[in-house]
Amino acid sequence: MRNFEQPGRSIAVGRSGMAATSHPMATLTAIEILKIGGKAIDAAVAACAVQCVVEAGSTGIGGDCFALLAPNGSDQVIAYNGSGRTPAAAEFKWFTDQGLSEITRSSPHAVTIPGAVDAWTRLVADHGRMSMADILAPAIALARDGYAITPRVAADISHQRAMLALDSSTRRIFLDNDEAPAVGSVQRQPELAETLSAIGKYGREAFYRGDVAEDMVSYLQARGGLHTLEDFASAAGEYVMPISASYRGWTIHECPPNGQGIIALMILKILERFTPSGDPLDADNLHIEVEATRLAYAARERWLADAATSNVPIDFLLSDELADELASMIRPDEVCDAGGLIDGVEHSDTVYISVVDKDRNAVSFINSIFHPYGSGLMAPKSGVLFHNRGQSFVLKDGHPNAIGPRKRPMHTIIPGMVTRNGKTVLSFGVMGGHYQAMGHAHFLSKLFDFGIDIQTAIGLPRLFPLPGTRTVEAEEAIRTAIGEDLEGRGFQVIPPKWAIGGAQAVWIDHQHGSLLGASDHRKDGCALGY
Repeated sequence: MRNFEQPGRSIAVGRSGMAATSHPMATLTAIEILKIGGKAIDAAVAACAVQCVVEAGSTGIGGDCFALLAPNGSDQVIAYNGSGRTPAAAEFKWFTDQGLSEITRSSPHAVTIPGAVDAWTRLVADHGRMSMADILAPAIALARDGYAITPRVAADISHQRAMLALDSSTRRIFLDNDEAPAVGSVQRQPELAETLSAIGKYGREAFYRGDVAEDMVSYLQARGGLHTLEDFASAAGEYVMPISASYRGWTIHECPPNGQGIIALMILKILERFTPSGDPLDADNLHIEVEATRLAYAARERWLADAATSNVPIDFLLSDELADELASMIRPDEVCDAGGLIDGVEHSDTVYISVVDKDRNAVSFINSIFHPYGSGLMAPKSGVLFHNRGQSFVLKDGHPNAIGPRKRPMHTIIPGMVTRNGKTVLSFGVMGGHYQAMGHAHFLSKLFDFGIDIQTAIGLPRLFPLPGTRTVEAEEAIRTAIGEDLEGRGFQVIPPKWAIGGAQAVWIDHQHGSLLGASDHRKDGCALGY
């Protein structure tokens, strides 16, 4: 039970519906959609659209989307990959001929064709009840009439001020006289409001064809991008077969590669070979978590890529034999040789949304523009802020995640779902770019190894080993309690640049017919139920 003398959050409780997001306006929107008869996917898309406006640094229609759905609370989990592909002209040789050795954040080559809008419209058409016009109406009103800046959003803009000042559109919309806006100040995005209105009226075609597509393509081409109208017109996500693994008797479901959900499952399979004891934040327990993460992420850098264009050995990565081998490499008092160096970029931003409706349809939904404010590039007429997901590609010939035509990059964003005894019991997700796979494992191990409730587990201090190194970012409480102990084992323990990640979760209590929701204090959001 929570200690009510200590700062913290209570679990949100409801019976008819529950939503958890990283922004209060988004959570409120989701609940309002549920209360007028919308299904969980209607509420999730409406909440995400609101966040594309009010939390534009974390997500947007210029980004990508993944989702897991559990119809009527069953264990028949559905997965959707809404990540975009490179332009057809993005041949590996073209980049080497240009003398490029990496894809930089604000390069047009960091912009793959955004997949979010296609995913939203497909998921709503297949699993929703409401029209896109009604679903997008709250976001349109906020973009047109204005929204107040929350504390985390203000801080994110402050950190990205220099980059936002480089593009005339982002400078005009997000900065106030070239400075970060104050908490409570009001922003508007009229161009984005018009684009969302068009999507509401005409569906995905309003984004991938016509005036909006022409605006996006002309803007990217003017900066040297290889994008064409045909690239946008042919964009399409797809339903995929979810992958899963057992942990302590619970079944954990993730989207398959190109996302890194498989890495979360690998970490859990390694952890299952150890018996934790004592405090969940005990140095011995966290040492094993860190080492399991380092080993699994080394495998990620070697193999993880777009399974449609590369041979990703999913069965091998999830095999008991590999888990046994990796677990045997962990020593209790010293750092192991995890091997491999990361070819990617630091962990970043996203929004994650969890919604369950009265019929126990559960949606685990994640949408991202990767870095805070993505590439910092905005199409001027449509107000579309582009992600920089293509920065995750490597320019190394023969690597599974090397850039190529119509290819999806390795993706960090991963929704999660847990089932048991034929029913979905938990819809959850963790934000924070590269941290997310460890974040899934860290969160679930606290639930199932220590019996901690979802809100307390989300609020625990975090750490993250930077892939390919012995450096561990650790939040203050961990540094103070066990930082010296970890350094004595061979790690370099440093403060993170920012609070590590964020999380939301909804637990379905089938016994009592109730819903429990939780949201992370590291963001502005909340969970609400009714």
